[in-house]
Amino acid sequence: MQQQLDLRLAEAIAPYAGERGAIIPALQQIQKSLGYLSKEAITQVARFFKMSESEVFGVATFYAQFRFTPPAEHSVKVCLGTACHVRGGERIMDAIKRELGIESGNTTDDNKFGVERVACFGSCALAPVVVVDDKVYGRLSTSKVKPTLDKHR
Repeated sequence: MQQQLDLRLAEAIAPYAGERGAIIPALQQIQKSLGYLSKEAITQVARFFKMSESEVFGVATFYAQFRFTPPAEHSVKVCLGTACHVRGGERIMDAIKRELGIESGNTTDDNKFGVERVACFGSCALAPVVVVDDKVYGRLSTSKVKPTLDKHR
């Protein structure tokens, strides 16, 4: 298993050999491949670019695009932009948090669902909107939260 991980990491960063300034694209490629930046990935990138692990981690933590934990099987994004907020987005978020037993920005213990707040999807006519994976659920109500999540269980 570790050998497979090392090989995947090596394949992801190989195109950036000799380009010390390419650490961000290398990290992006690893995250695209693995879904997140693992401790092992940080270590391997540090060796590859002849940097310390703390330097690599410092670069990665500077950018919001990088994650350091495996993504959930299902991503639940709740719009809290103006239209969604006015039409009950916060109540929808509260219902989702209760149903899943987690706070926004967290993942369920079984790694099945991750929940996050989003400023706007640009689907204001469908407010309030929740996106599960790539499926848009518009005009959601608190009574529709459980059935919506159940479709992904």
